[in-house]
Amino acid sequence: MGGVWTRLKLAFASFFLILFRSRLPAALQQAAAPVAPPIPTPDLTPPSAILDDADRAVQMIALLQRDGRLIDFLMEDLASYNDAQIGAAVRDVHDACRRALDRYVTLEPILDGREGEPATVADRIDPAAIRLVGNVTGQPPFRGTVLHRGWRASRVDLPDLAGTGARRVVAQAEIEVA
Repeated sequence: MGGVWTRLKLAFASFFLILFRSRLPAALQQAAAPVAPPIPTPDLTPPSAILDDADRAVQMIALLQRDGRLIDFLMEDLASYNDAQIGAAVRDVHDACRRALDRYVTLEPILDGREGEPATVADRIDPAAIRLVGNVTGQPPFRGTVLHRGWRASRVDLPDLAGTGARRVVAQAEIEVA
């Protein structure tokens, strides 16, 4: 089961990396795996665009919640459920979230190879697209094994954002009035 959760975590990290223009918030970064030092690039993003990036990230999370109840599932304590119950819930959440993602974002793999296959990384490495882990020494080209193909958004078509107060709401609280 660890493999599925690891892949889900990597998918979310990649998704947020795309939304935050390669500036993943510290709370979402993985510190466990050693990585090659990134090539420094100047930050030319105006402060107003950073706010818009955060708004868009919350909007995408809200769409996944609305259509697939993803946040409800992730915030649920699964300790009291058996594997069959979790599996049934995962299937429903997965199907609904995938439909929502397909509706608003087109994803394509960064690498063509399959996981577990050998790969060679050329002289120029885009640190936003490829992370080298393991025994990273010397100069490129580097030879290794594909651990994850990565994902890149080739199309993002989110609906217009609502007013500023609603931009931080992932899911409205609901009250049934008797």
